[in-house]
Amino acid sequence: MRIVTIEIKNDIALSLLQNLESMHIIRVIENKPFSDKRKLSERFSGCLSKERTDELQKELSQMRSEWERDI
Repeated sequence: MRIVTIEIKNDIALSLLQNLESMHIIRVIENKPFSDKRKLSERFSGCLSKERTDELQKELSQMRSEWERDI
């Protein structure tokens, strides 16, 4: 099974697709607008492993200390 995205330009094309769906040749999946009202921190919580977050924290600390040192 493959999934493709198409743009429907007129009602004839839509009715053709609906006919193909009724013959069990294709399945029409309509895209619904996606709106996620959650904060980014809530949406991406848990995406990184504990090891990777520790690495990133160490790198951030190192960058901050380099930024604050006097040259």
